[in-house]
Amino acid sequence: MIKVTILYPNDEGKTFDMDYYSSTHMPMLADIYGAALKKLEIDKGMMGRTPKEPIPYLAIGYLYFEKLSDYQELFKPNAEKIIGDIPNYTNIQPIVQISEVVQ
Repeated sequence: MIKVTILYPNDEGKTFDMDYYSSTHMPMLADIYGAALKKLEIDKGMMGRTPKEPIPYLAIGYLYFEKLSDYQELFKPNAEKIIGDIPNYTNIQPIVQISEVVQ
C-alpha cells in the first residue's frame, strides 16, 4: 500500500479553508482517482505537542493507493487541475511525501 501525504505547514499569515478542502478539493481528487483511490483522510490541526505550542500543520491530507503507479498515472494528466485548485483554499505551498505503508 502507498500513502500520499499532503502537509500544509502553519506559519504567520497562512490561511486554510477546511470547508472548501473537504467539500470540494478532496472530492475532486476522489473523482479523478476513482477506484484506484482506496482511502482518503483529512486531519485538521488542533494544537502542537502542548497547548501553548502552535499548530505545526493546519491540515494534512492522505491518499491511499495499492501501488505507486496508480497514483502517478492519474496525477500526471490531471496535475494542472489539481495544483491549480490549491489557491482556492490556501496560500500555503503544500509538502508532499509518498510513503510505503509498512504496518
